[in-house]
Amino acid sequence: MSSFSNPDSQARVSTRLSLRWLPDPPIETTDTLVLNIGEWYVDLRVDKQSRQIDWALAGQYLQQNTQQMPNKEKTAYIVFTHDIDSHHNFNISAPCAFIQQPNGDDLETGAMARPGIPGEPMTDYEELWRYLPPRQGPGRYCTSYILEADDGVLGDGLHELNKVFIALIGGRYLVLHQNVTQERRMVSRGKWTVRITGGDVSARREECVDGRWEARYVLGPRGSELPSMNGEIGNLGYDSGLRPGDKVTVGGCRYIVRAYEALKSLDRSSRI
Repeated sequence: MSSFSNPDSQARVSTRLSLRWLPDPPIETTDTLVLNIGEWYVDLRVDKQSRQIDWALAGQYLQQNTQQMPNKEKTAYIVFTHDIDSHHNFNISAPCAFIQQPNGDDLETGAMARPGIPGEPMTDYEELWRYLPPRQGPGRYCTSYILEADDGVLGDGLHELNKVFIALIGGRYLVLHQNVTQERRMVSRGKWTVRITGGDVSARREECVDGRWEARYVLGPRGSELPSMNGEIGNLGYDSGLRPGDKVTVGGCRYIVRAYEALKSLDRSSRI
C-alpha cells in the first residue's frame, strides 16, 4: 500500500463490492472504479461479461449532513449531480445514505429506477463500497485532479455540448465523454428551466503498471479518441501549480480544473 505525506488528502479511490435490489440477494456483475476529489467524482462501471459500459456518470457529490448516533454507525447523506450519465438521467439524485461499516466499507442505501425491469420501477437498493489505496503512478508524487470541459457561459437557447470529465489519482485514470444538448429558457429574472438530453457515452480507463500506462478499457464510439496518459495529458504533473478554478488547454480542448492536489509518495510498493 502506498502512503502519502498528507493524511488529509481529499482524493479517494473506491470500487463497488455488491449491488442488492431489495429483497433479492446481493450480486456484483461490474468492474467499477470511482475517482473523487473533494466534491467532484468520475464513475465508470463496466459489465464483466459483455465488457461494455453498464453505467458511466460524472459530476458533483454534495454532502447534506452527517449523523453519529451513540453505539451506531456513522451515516452521511449525499446527493449527486449527473453532468454525464449513460442512463440519460440528468436530474440531481435523491439523498443517498452512506452508512460506515465496522471494517471501513460504506453501505449506500436509497431508491432508484431499476433497469432491465419493465417500466424501470423505483426500487430500494443497497450498494457496498470499499476504498482502495492509491496505485503508485510513474513519478515520485501522487498527482490527483479532476478536469471538466469548459462549456463557457450558457445563455438562453439550445446548446450542443461535448461534455468531458478527466480524473487522475496516482496510477489510476478515467475519462468520460458524452454529447449533451441543453435547452435553457429564462422563465423570470434569475430563474431558468433547463432540458437536457444526451447521447452515447465513451470512456477510457488506464492504470499504471510497472511505471507505464496501460489501457484497461476503451469503450464507446469515441473511446479511441479520448485523451490518454501516454499523450499530452500525461505531462500535467505535480509541478503544474494548478488550483481549482484554473483553466488549461490539452489537445486543443479547454478544461476547468475542478480539483487538484499532488502529494509526495513515501512508499512505491503499491500495485493494487
